[in-house]
Amino acid sequence: MVFALEKIVRPNILALKPYRSARDDYNSGLLLDANENNFGPVSLMGDSLVVKSEDNPLSMHRYPDPFGIKVKEQFIKFRAAVPSIDNVFVGVGSDEVIDLVVRIFCSPGVDQILITPPTYGMYKVTSQINDVSVVSIPLTLDDSKFQLQTDMVLEELKRNPLIKVIWLCSPGNPTGSILKMTDIRKILDSGYNGIVVVDEAYIDFCTDQNTSAVPLINEYPNVLVMQTLSKSFGLAGVRIGFAISHKDIIQLMNNVKAPYNVNSLSQNAAYEALSSASIQSMKRVVKEIIYQRDNFLIPGLLKLPRVKKILGTNDANFVLVQFCNPLGEPDNDLAINIYKTLADDFDVVVRFRGSEPGCLGCLRITVGLSQENSLVISTLEKVINLLTSPQ
Repeated sequence: MVFALEKIVRPNILALKPYRSARDDYNSGLLLDANENNFGPVSLMGDSLVVKSEDNPLSMHRYPDPFGIKVKEQFIKFRAAVPSIDNVFVGVGSDEVIDLVVRIFCSPGVDQILITPPTYGMYKVTSQINDVSVVSIPLTLDDSKFQLQTDMVLEELKRNPLIKVIWLCSPGNPTGSILKMTDIRKILDSGYNGIVVVDEAYIDFCTDQNTSAVPLINEYPNVLVMQTLSKSFGLAGVRIGFAISHKDIIQLMNNVKAPYNVNSLSQNAAYEALSSASIQSMKRVVKEIIYQRDNFLIPGLLKLPRVKKILGTNDANFVLVQFCNPLGEPDNDLAINIYKTLADDFDVVVRFRGSEPGCLGCLRITVGLSQENSLVISTLEKVINLLTSPQ
């Protein structure tokens, strides 16, 4: 079966004539076309009536570049497998990308998405907001490696033609597991006439850098890869996410997005983060996080009483640790009490994930600075002893 984009896009989206902003046409010269305030931002004004250009280097009184061209140019230098800026969408975090994918490809009340829990919760939330139902096929849960049940996924796709989008989180959240590329290829090679999204928010924390799905966009017209500057680049507050896909899909996303979705301050921060010097800094930080994860945090957690095991393949900047009762059985009550006591009594905040499939008794703990990792381990030991010692 040949993938046909026009057959899975909502008809109203195909017929959409996108809004053209003032900056789509011209962005230099005497700009009197967009009803901006030419006196400048009042926050920089002081006693003067007009802000000098040198005091306003980002031209904050002007609307931002609607498409983030400079950011895209930096990004494709960083991700060499991306052929062109036409293959990149810049959004307000990955969450905007998720919302756009659902709105473009799924008709409310009709179409469906497929998720593989345990996974990132926004896929389901966004679908429910858009009145799109959700099909769930869990990852493998018995081996704690959290891999795709590919045969079950393919069987469901063959049975259910209403599934328009498949969400694959790799490395997973909260699992920390990188999905096998052979399994992703099986889905793409199956003739599935929908969109396969691979969420790579944590991809830079994989020790094997050949695990990214980005090169797949050069082979398959229906794969979309999401990445972000929130994790490895340390810019969660800036809210920059990327979609990498076939240029026709990217064009649809540009048609549907708000005219000026990413502000100038965020674009500037992203541009600087993707410079050669900043990328080298990112790689040094990632190397240290991986070292702390593998050589300190995981071994330290495994020495604690009532810790059963660390789940997943540990390819992210967090670990998923499972707590157990005296019989060695995963214990949600203990995990919840540890979670609450850590936060309420010791100001140490981690994330309870025990309600997710395959994550009974689990807390998700982010890899911090060296001293923070030491603190969380020592505090956990206190709390476990406090909660499990005979009264």
